[in-house]
Amino acid sequence: MATRLSVITTRTGDEGLTGLGDGSRVSKDTQRIAAMGDVDELNSVLGLWRTESLDTDIDTLLGAIQHDLFDLGAELCIPGYACLNASRVAWLDTAIAEHNAVLSKLEEFILPGGTRPAALAHMARTVCRRAERSVVAMANAEGASGVTVPARQYLNRLSDLCFVLARVLNLRAGQNDVLWQREPAT
Repeated sequence: MATRLSVITTRTGDEGLTGLGDGSRVSKDTQRIAAMGDVDELNSVLGLWRTESLDTDIDTLLGAIQHDLFDLGAELCIPGYACLNASRVAWLDTAIAEHNAVLSKLEEFILPGGTRPAALAHMARTVCRRAERSVVAMANAEGASGVTVPARQYLNRLSDLCFVLARVLNLRAGQNDVLWQREPAT
């Protein structure tokens, strides 16, 4: 594999512009750059989550997702480029179903919390929802050159998976989910 970056500080962004993978330069406040940043932040949150002591199956799952998110970043960085496909969305659907199968039926809304790994899963879920909103806004603004349908679907399913994994992590730790109370305790 060739060296991808030899110089980190290029100073080419000092004027508020940045380069895309196709060589074009755009303002750093465009919707595309915001979407790229939100997906990058999501990948960083997953990296933080993975520093916890997680069961191998969940850590392996999150590792594969990090690679998918990097691919999504490439898709966002190169207008018109497609990387994620429907099979990756189906893979997430399978993971959601497998993990959800061990959980009890939801009787009430759940607040973020429980164990630290579960709380980090909820943090990843909320960052994922923001990334999804950014990608959808970018796609709406740019039309056909925006982003593929599977890329948008991937983020939608990933936020669902993060929610399910939060519950699984609490269950495996013997911790109850934090349920929303209609009448808050005083």
